[in-house]
Amino acid sequence: MEKQNISEMKKNHAQEAGYQWINFYMEFADVLLDYKNNRTDLIKKIREVFTLANLKLPKLEIDDNIEDIDPFTIFALFNKGNLGNNRIKILNSIAKIFDIQNPVPSAFDGVPTVYNLKAAFYCFRGTRGKHDIDNLWEVFDNAIHYSKTLSEPYKSNLSKYYDKVKKQKGISWNITLGLYWIRPNIFINLDSRNREFLSNADNMPHYFTTIFANLEKEMPNGLKYLFICEQARNALKNIEYPYHSFPELSYYAWKTTNENTKTDTASLSVDSNVKKTSYWIYSPGDNASMWEEFNRLGIMGIGWDGLGYSLKDFPTKQDIKEYLKKIYDTKYSYKNAAHCLWQFANEIKIGDIVFAKKGVHKIIGKGVVTSDYIYDTSRDSYIHIRKVDWQNVGEWELPRQAVMKTLTNITPYNDYVQELLTLVTDEIKDESQQEQEIKYPKYTKKDFLDEVFINEHAYNTLVNLLDTKYNIILQGAPGVGKTFAAKRLAYSIMGEKDTSRVSMVQFHQSYSYEDFIQGYRPVENGFKLESGSFYKFCKAAEIDDERPYFFIIDEINRGNLSKIFGELMMLIEHDKRGDKLKLLYKDEWFTVPKNIRIIGMMNTADRSLAMIDYALRRRFAFFDIAPAFDSDGFKQYLAKKNNSKLDKLIFVVKTLNDAISNDESLGDGFRIGHSYFCTNKEITDNWLQSVVEYEIIPLIKEYWFDEPTKVRDWTANLRGAIK
Repeated sequence: MEKQNISEMKKNHAQEAGYQWINFYMEFADVLLDYKNNRTDLIKKIREVFTLANLKLPKLEIDDNIEDIDPFTIFALFNKGNLGNNRIKILNSIAKIFDIQNPVPSAFDGVPTVYNLKAAFYCFRGTRGKHDIDNLWEVFDNAIHYSKTLSEPYKSNLSKYYDKVKKQKGISWNITLGLYWIRPNIFINLDSRNREFLSNADNMPHYFTTIFANLEKEMPNGLKYLFICEQARNALKNIEYPYHSFPELSYYAWKTTNENTKTDTASLSVDSNVKKTSYWIYSPGDNASMWEEFNRLGIMGIGWDGLGYSLKDFPTKQDIKEYLKKIYDTKYSYKNAAHCLWQFANEIKIGDIVFAKKGVHKIIGKGVVTSDYIYDTSRDSYIHIRKVDWQNVGEWELPRQAVMKTLTNITPYNDYVQELLTLVTDEIKDESQQEQEIKYPKYTKKDFLDEVFINEHAYNTLVNLLDTKYNIILQGAPGVGKTFAAKRLAYSIMGEKDTSRVSMVQFHQSYSYEDFIQGYRPVENGFKLESGSFYKFCKAAEIDDERPYFFIIDEINRGNLSKIFGELMMLIEHDKRGDKLKLLYKDEWFTVPKNIRIIGMMNTADRSLAMIDYALRRRFAFFDIAPAFDSDGFKQYLAKKNNSKLDKLIFVVKTLNDAISNDESLGDGFRIGHSYFCTNKEITDNWLQSVVEYEIIPLIKEYWFDEPTKVRDWTANLRGAIK
């Protein structure tokens, strides 16, 4: 069972309230649409809202003479990062002025906000395009109609106007926030917080690996964004993860980010994105004037208190630079200051090493960063801080002059890093050793057996197969928890949840050798040879050959395996590990290290796929994972849930599985897995109905598409179990 440690999240008032804000926001969006062609009255009403709330209307034009406004900017007026309790005041006023019937929400955890100083979705009059605001209304209009029907005409129009708006000044990722506000179950929010969360494979269902590929490289166009939304909605039906809608996903991204600010290196998130350690040299105040205080409190701080905002309020480095010019002196570029502030808030990571300097000739301390950026307004000065474990304190004369800047990333200068490490700790590390040792949570065989509904004998078999064959494929019906089991199997063998030694990809029909090993990619001036996921993983494992590494491949039978593996088909064999072959695109001898284990997964109920390539089949051991309804662990789960309707439903599903097994056109590989019925949430009638109507019944309709009588009978049985 995919047990998630989310008990405290379940208690959160925002979840208990059922995301109350959603209905209010959607109703308000519908009401605003009525003003599309009557914006003069709309502006009057917005002024009335702020007057009733006894608040000053934010600056929406340079002279405060508002002649036009778009609906997304109106939503931004109550979704800014600095509103606090004023948000509810504004919404109460909106409810009265616009006659909104849904209750005013009281909790907004996970609702994305915009940068306080750039809330408007358009530029001031004279600097915006003639049709900029009209285009935003067209996006708004078509988005609402598309959300109700998902029909092609509205989709086409929405995509067209999205692409127009995307080119306008003041628009970037914020348009996805706007769409999310008005229809949060249809459109995904792709702000920086969500994009960071989505980039962590352990946060997301494996389907997201391909859906959000290359998301950070560029903002998607209209068709791509709508395709992402459609695919993501389908992927979130996967019951392995605790979020099944965009609002739940956004809430968890918000929750994870906030919890990370309270985390130190001793309690790093189990499945956090582990990155290579970076090394920084830093000045704690002018001529180290703040060093005594910073050392005593276990922090590092940076100046520029006069900004008056959290550094996280600035979406880009350019925004910091522009704001510094606005509040200080326009004749200076503030390039270095903006770069320093951006790095301090966004690029330093937990686990990075910081060398504190005094002037340009002395090092006075070495520490490990133990928190994310914190905006601490309780401090009198240096309110932008991070927590640091200052492990080495003293005075060391530098062998050569240090850089003048307040904060500098010195990671690329390997020789210099070695000099400093030698100077401060008498410890020389070569390039392969420059990652900070992170204490990962222990994970044992017992932990695996507690979490995964597989008995001890089966677990021992899996471990032995990996030890002797090096490569295995977990195959089974939908919903048996193959992905969850694969990761936990790796963790249990490693003895810890070391996510840096586990990598996961998903094969599909377009996945290629170039994605997997290496190939040429187009760049601005031609083509560049780039390494693929498996190549990089092998190189990482090669320099750490005393410890096991695990490469997990989901949907392994969906790809053209001979094409993807190429010449490496031979090297993955147990007795060929360590042998070398020349690569296709590079004059390089390559090997698959002996410490790499490959775990593939395939869905036995996928009739659209041909049998797996024989050449690969003989290189893997195959292990069937069956539905675990009769396992001790699942029985304990049912007893804990203590829900009679769930018990009846499981009885019907077990009977259904017998029928599937005995059907000559189906068989055991098509049985329904236990994971559909596993959740950390409370078992409610709505939850049971959702599982039956939207997960199990569509599955049996697909199985018996040519036998409607069977579908009708089993549908009646399933529905009857939860009445």
